[in-house]
Amino acid sequence: MSTATAVQDADPRIKLQASPYRYDADFAPLSGAGGRPLDPVSIADVLRNAFVYPPHTIYRDVRVAVIGFDPGLDLHAAPEYRFPFRSSPAPRRPSEQAADEDALLRTYHRLLCEAVTRSTAGMHVPWMLQSGGKDSSSLAIAVAEARPDTTCLTYLGGREEDEVESARAVARQLGLRHEALVCDPGRAYDRYLAMVPRLPLLSADFAMLSYADLTTEIAGSGGDGVIDGLGSDIYFGTPVDARKSTLFRMARDLPVPAKLFEAGPVSRSFVACFVLATLGMDPFERYFPGSRFSDAEVDRLLGRPAAAQSRQRLRVFQEELANARTIEARKRVTLAIVEAGAGFPKGQYTTSALGLRQAYPFCDAQLAEWVYREVPDALLIDREGHNKPLVRKHIARRFGELPYVRAKGCFRFDLCGLAAERFEQVHAFAVEARDLVPGAARWLEDYRGRMGNKFFASKFYLLAVVLPWLLSRADAPAQGPDA
Repeated sequence: MSTATAVQDADPRIKLQASPYRYDADFAPLSGAGGRPLDPVSIADVLRNAFVYPPHTIYRDVRVAVIGFDPGLDLHAAPEYRFPFRSSPAPRRPSEQAADEDALLRTYHRLLCEAVTRSTAGMHVPWMLQSGGKDSSSLAIAVAEARPDTTCLTYLGGREEDEVESARAVARQLGLRHEALVCDPGRAYDRYLAMVPRLPLLSADFAMLSYADLTTEIAGSGGDGVIDGLGSDIYFGTPVDARKSTLFRMARDLPVPAKLFEAGPVSRSFVACFVLATLGMDPFERYFPGSRFSDAEVDRLLGRPAAAQSRQRLRVFQEELANARTIEARKRVTLAIVEAGAGFPKGQYTTSALGLRQAYPFCDAQLAEWVYREVPDALLIDREGHNKPLVRKHIARRFGELPYVRAKGCFRFDLCGLAAERFEQVHAFAVEARDLVPGAARWLEDYRGRMGNKFFASKFYLLAVVLPWLLSRADAPAQGPDA
């Protein structure tokens, strides 16, 4: 990948190029960003969806060109979005009957190995984040060939997971060193707070604290680079099962009274709260993961009507969404937006803060374009709705029986544990940040007794991530888009 350059406009606005499908992110132009105006609508974005809608950033005068945005255009005045990996209409791919499966698997393996080599070229001591899923298992096969000096690291964030056992078995059979890190919410939060002054921008992805924990562990162990298996879903495709399809259709944008969440049985049930919140959500935004603050809550937190302006940022994506003719096609676009705003930034920001290199081999342009255009549909999503048959076959050739975890979380974090350990600390941040988020302390006080419910603990997590970052830039004035 070529290192991106940032364009410093005359006014002086900043435009960054940070799409791993095209560039290595370079946040150097923000090194002197102290005093840049914060954008309250972007703060609303993070509280509503855990990330800032691209091409916007937490700073009013900084834009970022991610996948779908042309860095050659003016992203401040008239951004245009075009998703490059549409499934409707899709390119004309070879038929399953005409394809040579052996040749396809050989090509996939070669391209993935080449992607690993290219993306890790500047690393001397690479570490790979190994979740135990299909992507990380397939990537580990290529890493073992292209960078056998890599250490695999698996994060155990929840009791229901079995990633460590599966991932360790994969690493050992491939001859790779393997380490595991068990989530300690207090330790992870301390590590996040330590890097906050150096985080170039703000994202509150629900794996942000996991990444702060992981990248700090890697840096402390002498690693100088991180390999991440994110990035292939948008060109392989993302089937939507019946449960998720039902959930998306439940989003009706209805006014749900806050008192309903406070009723005794409901307030103790994550599922009940999640369903109620879904009824009150915008259908498109229900595609985004996690439990977040409602529009009414965001306006109370910020002490001003900002949620509606946050919703208006969806307009730039509307034309592309209108071209998405199926729920799977819409999910691809959604994933691209979430990955650009939250998925990639959690790695890009934390590694930048620690001076580590970051590699996303699945974002390699040659690999992505080949899969999107040359792999038959049946090897992207099979007739039974299983995703990535090509990847599954790649793993099976090396291991026989597929070793990856079939149902897993991705770098889960102990949300309730964080709330239990750090409530007072975050409340103190809220009191200190009352000029920026005037309603945060009151919300924490009102819901203190409900933090055993992951629904409310998720919202606590957002405040825990957002408040210290804002305080670290407290000298920056918060200005609206017309300021």
